[in-house]
Amino acid sequence: MSEGATRTTCPYCGVGCGVLARPRDDGTAEIKGDPEHPANFGRLCSKGSALGETLSLDGRLLDPIVEGVETGWDVALDLVAQRFKETIAVHGRDSVAFYVSGQLLIEDYYVANKLMKGFIGSANIDTNSRLCMASSVAGHRRAFGSDTVPGTYEDLEEGGLVVLVGSNLAWCHPVLFQRLIAAREKRGTRIVAIDPRATATTEAADLHLAVAPGADVALFSGLLAHLAATGRIDRRFIEAHTVGFEAALNEALTLDLAATAGTTELSAEALTTFYNLFAQTERVVTVFSQGVNQSSAGTDKVNAIINCHLATGRIGRPGMGPLSVTGQPNAMGGREVGGLANMLAAHMEIENPEHRRIVLDFWGSPSIASKPGLKAVDLFRAVEDGRIKALWIMGTNPADSMPEADRVRDAIRNCPFVVISDVCRKTDTTALADVLLPSAAWGEKEGTVTNSERRISRQRAFLPVRGEALSDWRQVCEVAKRMGFADAFAYRSPAEIFAEYARLTATENDGRRDLDLGAFADISEADYASLAPLQWPRRVGEDPREARFFAEGRFYHADGKARFVATPFRSPAAETSARYPFILNTGRIRDQWHTMTRTAKTPRLMAHVAEPFIEIHPDDARAIGVGPADLAEIESAHGAAVLRVVVTERQRRGSLFAPMHWTEQFASKARVNALAGSAVDPTSGQPELKITAVAVRRFNAAWHAFVMSRARIATAGADHFAVAPSLGGWRAELAGLAEPDDWTAFARKTLALGADAEIVAYHDAGAGQRRFIAFEGETLVGALFAAREPAAVARSWLAEQLGGPIAPEHRLPLLAGRPGNDVRDRGPIVCACFDVGRKEIAEAARQGCETVAAVGARLKAGTNCGSCRGEIEKLIVPVTAPRARSR
Repeated sequence: MSEGATRTTCPYCGVGCGVLARPRDDGTAEIKGDPEHPANFGRLCSKGSALGETLSLDGRLLDPIVEGVETGWDVALDLVAQRFKETIAVHGRDSVAFYVSGQLLIEDYYVANKLMKGFIGSANIDTNSRLCMASSVAGHRRAFGSDTVPGTYEDLEEGGLVVLVGSNLAWCHPVLFQRLIAAREKRGTRIVAIDPRATATTEAADLHLAVAPGADVALFSGLLAHLAATGRIDRRFIEAHTVGFEAALNEALTLDLAATAGTTELSAEALTTFYNLFAQTERVVTVFSQGVNQSSAGTDKVNAIINCHLATGRIGRPGMGPLSVTGQPNAMGGREVGGLANMLAAHMEIENPEHRRIVLDFWGSPSIASKPGLKAVDLFRAVEDGRIKALWIMGTNPADSMPEADRVRDAIRNCPFVVISDVCRKTDTTALADVLLPSAAWGEKEGTVTNSERRISRQRAFLPVRGEALSDWRQVCEVAKRMGFADAFAYRSPAEIFAEYARLTATENDGRRDLDLGAFADISEADYASLAPLQWPRRVGEDPREARFFAEGRFYHADGKARFVATPFRSPAAETSARYPFILNTGRIRDQWHTMTRTAKTPRLMAHVAEPFIEIHPDDARAIGVGPADLAEIESAHGAAVLRVVVTERQRRGSLFAPMHWTEQFASKARVNALAGSAVDPTSGQPELKITAVAVRRFNAAWHAFVMSRARIATAGADHFAVAPSLGGWRAELAGLAEPDDWTAFARKTLALGADAEIVAYHDAGAGQRRFIAFEGETLVGALFAAREPAAVARSWLAEQLGGPIAPEHRLPLLAGRPGNDVRDRGPIVCACFDVGRKEIAEAARQGCETVAAVGARLKAGTNCGSCRGEIEKLIVPVTAPRARSR
């Protein structure tokens, strides 16, 4: 381990990568992958690699704030406790709610759940993880009798076939994707990617099935029927260990191959190829993520997948089984400790009176919630209609991330009392708070998280807590004490909370429940401090081991058998119409995370994609009348957005894709979830974020501008903006519906120039071009390039000049917006890990680097997380293909 480094865990996705962090004197940190962590073995993705660049105090919430005024903790906590007590006394326990986050640690989650369900006595606590993996939970519970992930990441390396469903693994879980690619290179693993759109993942797959949006149930029901018809089912396993096979199969048989092809919009030949590959490969892993879960039929999709593994007995053994990969660092941990409104702590069921008794007795609480609480969408409906009168939001940004986000924002704004615990001072949600509580950030807090393979790892502090911030668990405990529950919340450290949670998992368990951490029931502070990554279960007296579930056919329903679930195909809730003829799909991009509160702090992660966009098929773009780099307005029944057009054949005709990350902090109208409807899966309560009916039209701007400035760019004069941090300052894309009366005054105001700044300008009013570069002495402090169409300038090169000295003889050439022939221009960034540009890669190809590996050897591009390797290959093919033909 690096000298002075702290072993901790990455705070991004559910892979749960180990990190070695060593603080630097300038406030950043040296970040490396932990070679000993069994999730990543030293690998990190672009976001993880850049963690050390996101630790600044810019934008941090450092003091409690009540009604806009900084105050002390006692004042803020007293007020929170008082208002919650008063609300409960007048309106009842179900008039209050917590909305929590997969960014919380196990210990934070545990005490919040304990306070709400065991001491307030309501189950109105739900988590933003409802938006990403609730359908997996529901599917697991229906099939297995518990929310059990059967396998491990090693199965990706042991499998002969890995099926990726609704998962852009290359961008959303890059470290797992690299483990998979390494397995293919070593042992020939086949990869099938099932996704309506082409992605970096589908490009690396042996077979891409561009399934119709929402048709996954039909696809896997067809697979179940094929397995039965070709004699590939395991009758012994089915009869000994399962219930309901015939009903599930009969439902699957209602669609023959031709009907399945029609529903999925795949050819019969493509379906047969996939079905035979699955049937004839013994070791099959099916990895699924948000494309499955975020659906009004998400739970049925999960069960349709599980049905195929149960039917073949391919579960719980090396290299086989269903594997749900989660989106947040502690989404799994939140499930374990009861962070969902329909669960009790320790994987116990709120509907089960025996489980309620166990938890009630263990906590010694005055009451226990006796029915499920409000799931996320319903919770914010209750805020809207006044049933919820006091709301505490912890570590999440629902004004952007919830469907019908405008409606949710208005509901929060009108709630009588809103408390928000966050790291950031300004988000679209914190603007709505009555009380803001400053939380300790990653690098400052101590606790544990659970990744997608049931592996618990420590997050450790390597920085002092900044300002007056407190860990979330301590905030909750302090409020609980003030509400009269001091004895039950008298924890002195996260180690004490973890030990109590471990004891609860083992209480009256005796193997009847999957989750058992009894081995840590008496963990000491020292052992907690040095806790190594571990997979559960870890029962009392058991030696550490890597664990899979269900290979022996023992499940957690009362009879010990798994359940097949009949999964009739249901069309998505959103349907196209004459008014809304397109289907909008939303998701993540490679270098951004959730609502960008962390990733947007580093220019490196903004360099690959600096503004929100909409992907459109070329045929649809022509029909709409938009071209590459135009702006388009996207409208649904619920909201609207203005996004940059990317014309690409990655999209199916009739379908669009937009990333979900941008907020009003970074763009004028790009909160994509404002477009999404609130239709939910009836079992899981997870909203259908992947399918929204929308209309698209050109945003008819009179002018467009690329702007960069050392100061934060003033956007008030534009009808559209998208800003991003850049090296030495900020960059932005602006557009307006009418030209400014005075372009020079507009430029000075937009660039936030001081009175002494000198401007060099170029005007061609006839062509609609206006160009300004601004200096303080020889230092370039700003530039604005305006035109009637999106400005054709070398954005990456220009951004690199900002803040640097520009000799007088180079000022006029700079106005051209492009470097001269003798000046290096790296082009747009492709590899964020090593800051390598498109033109550098193309030049390496021209100089003889004919493979991705050769480019990596010369430039390092693609050698870390590997998520840019597909893009690198596309860049070198135009250079290498003619060379190969000429040989």
